[in-house]
Amino acid sequence: MPLPIYRLRRLLGLTAVVLTAMVLGMYFYARMRVRDVRKEVPGKLGYEISKTAHGFRISKSDGKRTLFTVEAGEVKEFKLNDRAELHNVNIILYGRDSSRYDQVYGDDFAYDPRTGEVTAQGDVQIDLAGNPSGLQSADQSVPKELKNPIHLKTRDLVFNRDTGNATTDAKVEFSTPQASGWAVGVKYAGKSNTLTLVSQIHIALSGARAAVIEAERGVMTGDPREIVLARAHLDRERGRVDADQAVFYLDSDNSLQRVVAMGNVTAQTRPAAEKGSAADPPAETRVRAHQADFLLSDRQNLLRTATLTGNVHIEQSGPEPIAGDAGRVVLDFGGRNEVKKVHALDGARLVQKAEETKKAGTSSTAQDFELTAPQIDFTVRPGNILERAMTQGDARITITPAQEPAAPSTQTGQKTVVTAGSFEGIFAAGKRKNHLSSIHGFPNARVVYSSPGVPDRVSESGAGAVVCGPDGGVVAVDQGNGVHYDDGLPPDKRTQAWASIAHYTPADQMLKLIGTPSVQIGSMLTRANTIRINRATGEAVAEGDVKTTYSDVKEQPNGALLASASPIHVTAQRMTSQKTPGVALYSGKARLWQDANVIEAPSILFDRDRRSVTAHGTASDPVQTILVQAEKAQADKNKTSTGKNVPGTPTPAASSPIAITANQLAYADSERRAHYETGVLAKGADFSASAKTMDVYLVPRSQTASQPQNRQPVMGSFSGPGQLDRMVALGDVVIQQPNRRAEGQKLVYTASEDKFVLTGGPPSIFDAERGKITGGSLTFFRRDDRVLVEGEASSPVVTQTRVAH
Repeated sequence: MPLPIYRLRRLLGLTAVVLTAMVLGMYFYARMRVRDVRKEVPGKLGYEISKTAHGFRISKSDGKRTLFTVEAGEVKEFKLNDRAELHNVNIILYGRDSSRYDQVYGDDFAYDPRTGEVTAQGDVQIDLAGNPSGLQSADQSVPKELKNPIHLKTRDLVFNRDTGNATTDAKVEFSTPQASGWAVGVKYAGKSNTLTLVSQIHIALSGARAAVIEAERGVMTGDPREIVLARAHLDRERGRVDADQAVFYLDSDNSLQRVVAMGNVTAQTRPAAEKGSAADPPAETRVRAHQADFLLSDRQNLLRTATLTGNVHIEQSGPEPIAGDAGRVVLDFGGRNEVKKVHALDGARLVQKAEETKKAGTSSTAQDFELTAPQIDFTVRPGNILERAMTQGDARITITPAQEPAAPSTQTGQKTVVTAGSFEGIFAAGKRKNHLSSIHGFPNARVVYSSPGVPDRVSESGAGAVVCGPDGGVVAVDQGNGVHYDDGLPPDKRTQAWASIAHYTPADQMLKLIGTPSVQIGSMLTRANTIRINRATGEAVAEGDVKTTYSDVKEQPNGALLASASPIHVTAQRMTSQKTPGVALYSGKARLWQDANVIEAPSILFDRDRRSVTAHGTASDPVQTILVQAEKAQADKNKTSTGKNVPGTPTPAASSPIAITANQLAYADSERRAHYETGVLAKGADFSASAKTMDVYLVPRSQTASQPQNRQPVMGSFSGPGQLDRMVALGDVVIQQPNRRAEGQKLVYTASEDKFVLTGGPPSIFDAERGKITGGSLTFFRRDDRVLVEGEASSPVVTQTRVAH
């Protein structure tokens, strides 16, 4: 904030000169008057006395230049007590180097030789002015120009000839073109050249930056040239500064060069409220330190630097409070006392709180954050608006959830720590001044997410950025130039991620990965266009061209469809991985396969550890699986070209695929059973079977792996499709073959015998050549024309023979 130090400099510097000159003037005047009245003057001391038109004139010189002159209209001496009186006195002091033109004048002065005291009876007026060109001018000439003269007024001033001391208990008033003020009681010590303002020091600065300086007591010394104010206060419309003690250091011409405030130094700014902002009062800034040291430039009385030391604390109140701490703070000034740079040193700390939302039903999603570093350098725009902040040394940002004071935190102990080689903070422009909008960290940005009871989650990258929201606090953490994330869990449960860019939002604890991202959870590796990881729940969501591979798969001899040791692959448009390791939901053209076994569906829920699948589809986009049926080898039968069986000619074993579709599928490899529901359709090479539900049982891998038709002589090699053992269909069963159609309510198909057993309904079979047959149970075989019919009392066998015309 701009400080009106240049005005203070002039005022206090000139005040020192005035009061010092006043006392010295009285001293010279007293000694001159006593000796003149008693006829002891000219010879010994070199005074020169001459008559004037208004009385007489006394002057003192050093042989070259006049030191002072005294003019009096009347002199009276009282013989009884040797007292003397001077009336209408005017004293001009030129100084030993002729650099002054100070005047002391009053109506009545009295001298008592017994006590050695000279007393001003009534008012004493003092005008102080510098005369830098005095040596170049004629002796005793009036200066061509008097710059910023100071006028003082007091009364009853008492000067002692023997001690050189002067005192008054009266009020001392002073004024300049820039300021006016007063103090009550003055004491001057001649031997030490010390002037003490006893009490109630009050200085009012005028002009555009009006302010008031008050102090309980003040001391001015000549060697060293300084002014010390006790319990000093500076108050103005936009702020206040307080200190236990303020020391003003003067140069040889009494110009202020340095000000040091010590002990409980505090400063407070009060920005003017904007129109229409009564409900949102302007923020106040408070500064606290043990000591403040202000250095002024040699020209124009402007501040050069200000140094605050000793537990420096700065805070800004308002809806989005911000606070800072440091061992030392250095402010660089430029122009018209405008702060240009701020250097926070010796352990700097910057804290910004998210805006506290008090309205019912609302809450802020922003987070509180704290920036610490050995040094933070700030640049400031005109108007005391922070522009940038740059850290030096090992810096870190700590992000914690913002909570209402009365509400217990549901995220107690959670925090996010961001570190980097250095941070650069950008402050927002516009209505909300001094509000951090983002902090960029580089190189080697590292984000550590901590929660009680779980390992730290770490995200590393080449660069990072902390993004602040309009309500204050942190709303996001971005990382770029290659990102690696690790949740620190044991290897079988650990989540790791890689991407070009990462975007983290602390409010929902979501980490979003962009740019060829990949996530590995245990032995599950997923790639997609974008991947999001919830660090609180452990859930991962991948979207766009999802590809997942499950490695480290152990062989299960008693399993079937997903029983080999080969990797399991899944593709989809979207994947959601649950917190439970190995459980993931795939949606959007999902396809899961291991070796030659394939499951396709709009959505697939896969449990890696249980080797189970739950798939869902629709009538237009059903679940689909491909199985195989091993053809029965005919060791003693084979058909010739004439259609006759030739004994003793073996037929090589073969397999044929069976595709099964339905709206739902549930499969558990440990049971080797696939359960299909709603719109079930199984299609083989020469038949199809539809039903409401169907259970398909598969042959164990331990049996299929050694079959020559699968070319698997040893366990653990490439696995062919799951091999059908039997299937059981229920509800509106329909079996279609090229030359016949069968209907019933329950079907049991045994692959090893190629046998269909149809019951319920009652079952019926229609043959294009033989007609329709109905009975309690129908048994027929897939590759021949045999049909076994069994009847019951309630459902006798009925044969309807088709007659050709």
